[in-house]
Amino acid sequence: MPFSTLAPADQETLADLLAQVQLNTTNFMGYPVSKDFDFTELMPFLHYPMNNLGDPFVACTYAVGSREMEKEVIAFFASLFRAEADDWWGYVTNGGSEGNLYGLYLARELHPKGMVYYSEATHYSVQKNIHLLNMPNIVISTQENGEINYEDLEDTIRMNRHMPVIIMANIGTTMTEARDDIGKIKAILKKLAIKNHYIHADGALSGSYSAFIEPRPAFDFADGADSIAISGHKFFGSPMPCGVVVAKKSNRIA
Repeated sequence: MPFSTLAPADQETLADLLAQVQLNTTNFMGYPVSKDFDFTELMPFLHYPMNNLGDPFVACTYAVGSREMEKEVIAFFASLFRAEADDWWGYVTNGGSEGNLYGLYLARELHPKGMVYYSEATHYSVQKNIHLLNMPNIVISTQENGEINYEDLEDTIRMNRHMPVIIMANIGTTMTEARDDIGKIKAILKKLAIKNHYIHADGALSGSYSAFIEPRPAFDFADGADSIAISGHKFFGSPMPCGVVVAKKSNRIA
């Protein structure tokens, strides 16, 4: 039997799954993902073992991939996020959670004794990432709209001002699409004279389009972020989980 031929029972199983997915896609609501997409033109690439191994900016002997396009994607978002011309690096991830994990990893390596601050509206995956990286952390309360409570953040940092500060800022919370203002967070750090700090922006939901909103939210490198992660599974509607992380090249760890 040819490798590509499925047994009748397996074909029926897949047909049932497809019908279930079609029905559930039509009926579900309340999740921050896009359904208005068409990736038909990319289908032929699924016939090949494509894999962009390793750093997209370093040559690789595995040639079945799209590394040049990956670099274009990173360059596009670096520009969109107002990164300094010669100080950015990134890669296409497997999703927003991985991008946040990488941002926290950079922060931990730069500030091994740092304390992570994130709001109670932060995505649950962040807490798992912090646990994986074994980083001390404090949860900050939120305002009614889901945005971080800046007074609580300032008071809490003041009590721990002897420790480097690592901020996990939400750029689009799951339930209310609230955005933490990185400009206000930077002002708090300056007020408290916190020299050692790192700000990662979890833009999984809203990071993709916040640059086009007027007035523009304070969320990117020009506003004080050290790294930004977005999800390609939400706003863009990729049928498979993916994302992008962009970080300051000066902070990158090979």
